[in-house]
Amino acid sequence: MPMPRPLSGFSWRKAARWALFAVAGFLAFSLLWVGLYRFVDPPGTPLMLIRAASQGLPAERDWVPLDTLPAGLVEAVIGAEDSRFCEHGGVDWDAVGAALEANEEGRRLRGGSTISQQTAKNAFLWPDRTWARKGLELWFTTLVETFWPKRRIMEVYLNVIEWAPGVYGAEAASRHWFGKPAAQLTRREAALLAAIIPSPLRWRANPPGPYVAGRARVLEQRMGIVRRDGLADCV
Repeated sequence: MPMPRPLSGFSWRKAARWALFAVAGFLAFSLLWVGLYRFVDPPGTPLMLIRAASQGLPAERDWVPLDTLPAGLVEAVIGAEDSRFCEHGGVDWDAVGAALEANEEGRRLRGGSTISQQTAKNAFLWPDRTWARKGLELWFTTLVETFWPKRRIMEVYLNVIEWAPGVYGAEAASRHWFGKPAAQLTRREAALLAAIIPSPLRWRANPPGPYVAGRARVLEQRMGIVRRDGLADCV
């Protein structure tokens, strides 16, 4: 029986060369993209486009410099999401290990994402839980931590994360939930905003439900620890 002939014109060497070009192009593009956002505020995010296309939700967002945001909001999000933000290089491996251990033991599922990882995901990627997306998240987190100072990471984070359906960034969130600019947030209001970050489509900052109200009370205590121990000094 004759052996099948190879596809006409197919060359493994040519395919490998094109694959190498594709990888090099992606690396160069991602480096330029991250480098650009070091100085230029992101005009939008993939999540904003997805929400607009799938749900018809136009993005509510007003970019504000980090210097105009209250210190309490920074302390609140560090206390809520990433107490080692100033120490790690993008991934908190201790938190990842604790999350994996909790998940394996059957306790409530928890994540180990840092503020740097959440910034990379929101600014550059789309929301899903595939290994491919997680791998890209790790790559962009590495770039962000390499080329951005911690202050820039926090500034982008507070201006791009979702705080209600179609509401992005601290300024829009403050006006949406409390009817005033973010610069006027009280520490309690900052704690309430930080409390709903894990589930902004279901939880309300004002009026808060019992769970969010209790979570915010805990965060107010953590905010004092963040300030006392200098956990936000890099910002």
